[in-house]
Amino acid sequence: MQERRYYSKAPITEALIDLRVSLPSEATLAELNHLFSLINAEYPNQEAQLFVQSQVTAGASVGATANQTQVGYVYSTSDRKQAFSACLDGFTFSRLAPYDRWEIFRDEAKRLWSIYQDAVQPTAINRLAVRYINRLDIPLPISDLKDFLRTFPEVSADLPEGLSGYFMQLQIPQEDIGAMVVINQAMIPSSTPEVLSVLLDIDVFQDYSSLRDNSFWDYLEKLHTKVDKVFEACITDETRELISQ
Repeated sequence: MQERRYYSKAPITEALIDLRVSLPSEATLAELNHLFSLINAEYPNQEAQLFVQSQVTAGASVGATANQTQVGYVYSTSDRKQAFSACLDGFTFSRLAPYDRWEIFRDEAKRLWSIYQDAVQPTAINRLAVRYINRLDIPLPISDLKDFLRTFPEVSADLPEGLSGYFMQLQIPQEDIGAMVVINQAMIPSSTPEVLSVLLDIDVFQDYSSLRDNSFWDYLEKLHTKVDKVFEACITDETRELISQ
């Protein structure tokens, strides 16, 4: 297996592991709330996780309503860089920048999953996902995006030159692992006029219908490896140099 690259200035702004699950019908928010007493030393912040449903009605008059339902809790570290979402339909672990390494990130997700699993006893995992959101700050001026990106929107030569913004989404089936890659790429506001900032959001997910002795972690390894490969396929050596300095 190809050795993973390590970047001293990794552009990752957020990394996520997401598991959509089925719980026993008797599972309650009270059981999820109990998790706080088990993890509050490392995750002292607790907030309600809400599901918002909107409805628009038309007729003689047009109106809109929104209903909020609590589906779980979000627990975060004191600096809010790390968060654990425990819900009645799933488990999510996320890490904001600075991000270190997959192994550290994965092992903490495993630890928290074990606590969540013991509390609510999921009966099945329905979907697995690994997602990395990257922010690439490219120094200006640049003559062509292709100097830094191998995957980008191609603009017709018959259109005026210059690009003030864009959003692109690609959905690419991965038959080798039975998964789907979704790439979102967009120009985003930059913190300084000296750079062009590009969002590179890579989400790899797989439908799943089992819960066999935590064997799904093997699938998550494959999803993470795929994220790495997709990221490397989207950037050039010039970008690699930028995030390695």
